[in-house]
Amino acid sequence: MPYVRPEILAMAGYVPGEQPQEGGFIKLNTNENPYPPSPAVAQAIRDVLERGLQKYPDPMAWAFRRKAAEVLGVAPEWVLCGNGSDDILTIATRTFVGQGQMLRLPYPSYILYRSLAQIQGARSDEVFFEPDWSLPARFAAPGDGLRLAFLPNPNSPSGTVIPPDQVLDLAERLPCPLLVDEAYADFAETHCLGLVAQSDKILVSRSLSKSYALAGLRFGYVVAQPAVIEQMVKVKDSYNCDALSIAAATAALADRAWLAENRAKIVATRRRLVEGMRALGFSVVDSQANFTWNVHPKQPARPLYEELKRRRILVRYMDYPGWGDGLRVSVGTDAEINTFLDQLRSML
Repeated sequence: MPYVRPEILAMAGYVPGEQPQEGGFIKLNTNENPYPPSPAVAQAIRDVLERGLQKYPDPMAWAFRRKAAEVLGVAPEWVLCGNGSDDILTIATRTFVGQGQMLRLPYPSYILYRSLAQIQGARSDEVFFEPDWSLPARFAAPGDGLRLAFLPNPNSPSGTVIPPDQVLDLAERLPCPLLVDEAYADFAETHCLGLVAQSDKILVSRSLSKSYALAGLRFGYVVAQPAVIEQMVKVKDSYNCDALSIAAATAALADRAWLAENRAKIVATRRRLVEGMRALGFSVVDSQANFTWNVHPKQPARPLYEELKRRRILVRYMDYPGWGDGLRVSVGTDAEINTFLDQLRSML
């Protein structure tokens, strides 16, 4: 393909988790919320449909920005919306990282980060987590051409968290902005939103896919100081969020009671999943997300994944060269987790 950029030809590309088109699977592989979203979401979508879709949506999604400001305790100008938090990550990469420059990320973590650097024609500097999933000092060290660092917090696949005080210390030592990817923060005990006011180098991105059960809608946002948001606006697509997603996301964010109830159910089932996996001999990291990372000292992970799939249970097999492999298991309903644990028990 002589017309394709060399960087694109060379990259493998990001591969999402399996999304089977036929039914009958228990899906515990892509960290989706197993419960329906707030009823307010459906009503908001109906309201938009009644008004019609013949006009462009608000390019800045002001309805959501105002609601987010109310919920998060910031001004609306501190919020920028995206077509899922992946769109926010893309906007940030394009804003800060030029061709040949460097994007830093921890390893193992969200594999899309590397792809974003490759698409940009940039380099990715992957800093290995310590065995306890803490970050070494090198993560904050200067680097040739270093322009941006990503920190998934909670991290995937581990579900572990770097405490906010340590995140602030990293940001102060880094010679570039630090984007804290909080896609799973609603399931955690801490978050870093309060750090944004303390440093213009800190950006915090959030997703409505996980804790708000809107993975099929595609909506995310970032909180940063207005001077930073102003530059990111220049990079985003003209209408990167559609009218349906803006209305639905705004309604979802407003329903705080629904979020609290849903979070409580997920956290309770997560506790049962961790206990069940440990009882089966797995080493399971304490998770603050809606999934767990599971490694068995004697049973190879890939055959377990393949047999579970044959039994129509999908989990995520992940292999990180230089680190190891394991199974990442999303928190489903209690019934789904019971079936998963029963099937796994019969296999071991």
